[in-house]
Amino acid sequence: MSHPQSKEEPSPLVADSTVNHSQNQDPTSLYPDTPTTLDTLSPVLTKDVPLNPNNNTFIRLFLPHKAVQSSSNSQKLPLIVYYHGGGFVYLRASSSVNHDFCFNLAKDLSAVVASVDYRLAPAARLPAAYDDGVEALKWLSTTDEKWVREYGDVSKSYVMGTSAGGNLAYHVGLRVSTTAVDEFGDLKIRGLILHHPFFGGTQRTESELRLGHDEEVLRHGLSLSLCDMMWELALPEGVDRDHKYSNPTVADEGDEKGFDQIKRLGLKILVTGCYGDLLISRIAGFVEMLKSRDVDVEDYFGEGYHGLELLDPSKVEPLFTRVKNLIYKC
Repeated sequence: MSHPQSKEEPSPLVADSTVNHSQNQDPTSLYPDTPTTLDTLSPVLTKDVPLNPNNNTFIRLFLPHKAVQSSSNSQKLPLIVYYHGGGFVYLRASSSVNHDFCFNLAKDLSAVVASVDYRLAPAARLPAAYDDGVEALKWLSTTDEKWVREYGDVSKSYVMGTSAGGNLAYHVGLRVSTTAVDEFGDLKIRGLILHHPFFGGTQRTESELRLGHDEEVLRHGLSLSLCDMMWELALPEGVDRDHKYSNPTVADEGDEKGFDQIKRLGLKILVTGCYGDLLISRIAGFVEMLKSRDVDVEDYFGEGYHGLELLDPSKVEPLFTRVKNLIYKC
C-alpha cells in the first residue's frame, strides 16, 4: 500500500515549478491519485466523503480495519484531522504521497484520520484554505458518518498538517480557539501537530542563506525561488511575505487572543523540523515566539530535509512516536 519515493528522486515541488492545474487535476505527476479501498484484507479502510460540493472539496477517511473487526466498539479511536502540504498550490488529499502517509498514520497510531482536500491557489488564494480547514472541523462535529461517529472519538481530536498543511493547522487552531465552543459541538481539539510548517518572510533567514544553494537540499526539498513563487500565488493580492498568513511572528491582536485561548483550553502544540530544511530557522523562530507567549509547545528537530517522513517512509517511526506520545498524554 505504501509507495515510498526513492532517495534519488527530486522533490515534486522542485521537479515541477509550473502551475497548470484545476481542482480536478494535479500537475505533480510524480504522485498520482491513489484510489480508496474497502478491501477487507487491507489493514486500513479508506473512503471519500464530500465536504462542500460548491468548492469541490472532500475529506478522505482512514479507518484501521481492526476497529471494525473488534467485537466491542466501547473504546473509540482518537481523531486526527490532517491537512496536506504543497505550498497551497500543489497536491490533493488523494495524491499518493499524502494518502500513504495518512494510511500509515491510521495504522500505526490506531486512529481515525480525516485528510482534508482544500481549495488551492492561485484559483483560491488564502484564506480560502483556512476557511475549508475550519469547515472540515464543523462537518466532523455534526456528521452522522458512521466511521466518525461509531469508531472515532471526536472529543479527542488533533489537528495535524505537513508543510503548507502545518501552516494551515496553526491558523485553523487560532481561529477555532477563539470561536464559541458550541459551534463545534462534541468535537474537542486537544492538540496541534505542525510537521515541517511552511512559513515565509521578506528577509532571508540564516538557514535560507546557508542552505538556499545547497545541491543536496535542492534535490530533496524546497528552493527559495519556489517558496517565493508559491507565496506569491497563495497570499492575498497586494500583500508581501510578511503578512501573518506567511510570517506568524507578526502576530496581530486577534492572534494574541488566540494564544490566550490556546493556553486557557490547555492545547498542546508539537512542532517538528529538520536541520537540512532551509525553513528550519523560521520554524525554530516560530517555536520561540510561542514560548514567549507561554504557549505549551514542544519542538522535535532532527536530521533530514523538508517533508522527510513523507518522501522516505522508512524514517517515519520517530515522528509517529512523538505524535503518539502527544495523543496519549493529552
